[in-house]
Amino acid sequence: MLTIAYSVNIVYIWTMENNKLLSTSEVAKILGISRIAIFKKIKNGQIKARKIGRNYVIESADLSAALGVVLSAERKKEIERSVDKTVKEYGEALKMLGKE
Repeated sequence: MLTIAYSVNIVYIWTMENNKLLSTSEVAKILGISRIAIFKKIKNGQIKARKIGRNYVIESADLSAALGVVLSAERKKEIERSVDKTVKEYGEALKMLGKE
């Protein structure tokens, strides 16, 4: 029991100094959902997390990806294809709207 508390304190101190790791409680507050929902998202693979002892920690970069702040290469290509298709089909209408 003492060992677990010690490792949790190390994780917390490391998080505070480097500001890279977040606890499940912190992520729950940021997203405005419950800790149980965070655990479900970790289990489903929607949020990437590491297990340290009995606790999960989430890197801030992984949280950005889970929030959709960071676009994957596949998502960028999908958006580019959609824009190209829209310009091809509605190019003249878009030009007229731009003149107004």
